[in-house]
Amino acid sequence: MKILVVGSGAREHAIARALTSDPTSHEVLVAPGNPGTAQIATNLPVDPLDPGAVAALAVEQGADLVVVGPEAPLVVGVADAVRAVGIPCFGPGAEAARLEGSKAFAKEVMASAGVPTAMAYVCTTPEEVARALDAFGAPYVVKDDGLAAGKGVVVTEDLDEAMAHARACLSRSVTPGGDRPAVVVEEFLDGPEVSLFCVCDGADAVPLAPAQDFKRLGDGDSGPNTGGMGAYSPLPWAPEDLVEQVMERVARPVVAEMARRGTPFVGVLYVGLALTSRGLRVVEFNARFGDPETQVVLARLKSSLAQLLHAAATGILADVPPPTWHDKAAVTVVLASAGYPASSRSGDVVEGIAAAEELPGVHVLQAGTATDDEGALVSAGGRVLSVVGVGADQEEARERAYAGVARISLAGSQHRTDIAAVAP
Repeated sequence: MKILVVGSGAREHAIARALTSDPTSHEVLVAPGNPGTAQIATNLPVDPLDPGAVAALAVEQGADLVVVGPEAPLVVGVADAVRAVGIPCFGPGAEAARLEGSKAFAKEVMASAGVPTAMAYVCTTPEEVARALDAFGAPYVVKDDGLAAGKGVVVTEDLDEAMAHARACLSRSVTPGGDRPAVVVEEFLDGPEVSLFCVCDGADAVPLAPAQDFKRLGDGDSGPNTGGMGAYSPLPWAPEDLVEQVMERVARPVVAEMARRGTPFVGVLYVGLALTSRGLRVVEFNARFGDPETQVVLARLKSSLAQLLHAAATGILADVPPPTWHDKAAVTVVLASAGYPASSRSGDVVEGIAAAEELPGVHVLQAGTATDDEGALVSAGGRVLSVVGVGADQEEARERAYAGVARISLAGSQHRTDIAAVAP
């Protein structure tokens, strides 16, 4: 197959890497891609937020499958445009992508499908927010209703901080559709969090391997929320029946509910879970592969990713074997630029990737990178690299990931030192 991957981050680099190392041979294109994807696939220029341009590129290249990586292109309808020109697309249409694009909509779907989740209020005024915060008490959880690249959530003991975040979210302009800005105020969920990707074909769903990510910037879960500073898989401490529970209580009911609404969900339903003292609860849905969990989950995948994604895109998941996994562990550590997440310094030279990849079980996935006028690799975003270590167990994978990090030079870079250090 000729497969077009849309996006430019470490997630797309991980997808392209998995596709190019697939048991069967495929030609992989990445649009627009990054300097890392250019080493293993063909990069093509495109505006990923322009549905017509992406669809035209897929036609021009004769793509057999399009895989949309980031959330923003899905929300603006890239998958719809690709399907309209007759090419299978792995990724939900704009209506189905509202599961990520609107947390209020996701809560509505969960209620209709009987999915266990946190109690919540959808608020459109500061006065409503104040009443909701008072009703739940601390710790306060305030979420921007729209897309926020993983950084729209505040969890705090400080009431003033919670209100300030809510006011900032509500101060956004009214959307072109006339919707007022909203925030979701939720009850705080105790217990460790788990990410599970469920591959869906509009009628059925199959699970990938669970992972856990680390959202906060600093060690010990300190500092602001980010898009994710690291992850690991598998989760030896998780309940044996966790995946079965999620499929039966969350993924399949949601897929059925979306089909009932006439907006079938095709792509990855990312289920973010909290394993609370009262049982599992859904924290959030995403409508695509999560970053940085994709980096570790796909590092462990043994079977064909291309076959799985094409089967989902063409509605025949039931006809292909379920995914199989290497009996290994994977850990990824994110190197972020100076100032992240509040700001991101660009133009710092990145060195040492080749040296890191000389180590056994280590590979490096690029995200916020570019090449300067002299051809040097430089930082060009918040999260710059994901360094992945694969080993016989979590301890070895972790040691390898951090050994790789130690060989990379990026002025002012930030990374956590405690990724996968202690099980919950």
